[in-house]
Amino acid sequence: MVFTPDLVAELEILALYDLSTLEEGIKVHASTALPSAVAAAQRLHEKGLVTLKDGGYLTSLGLGAAQHAQALVTVLTSKPV
Repeated sequence: MVFTPDLVAELEILALYDLSTLEEGIKVHASTALPSAVAAAQRLHEKGLVTLKDGGYLTSLGLGAAQHAQALVTVLTSKPV
């Protein structure tokens, strides 16, 4: 599997969520965000990972995906022991 630019953009959106509280969502503003981020949020909504086409809250499926995405970022950016 190849990490396409679309998949990377979706992972970047999932990485924006604060997993310490599920009471906060995000909003991807079409007027200020990159077109790739706007499209990524829309795709995540279509896949059932977020509640709104411009972000919103994580669904149950989205929470799991965001946890995995953020864990991957942590692993790949941590310094070796």
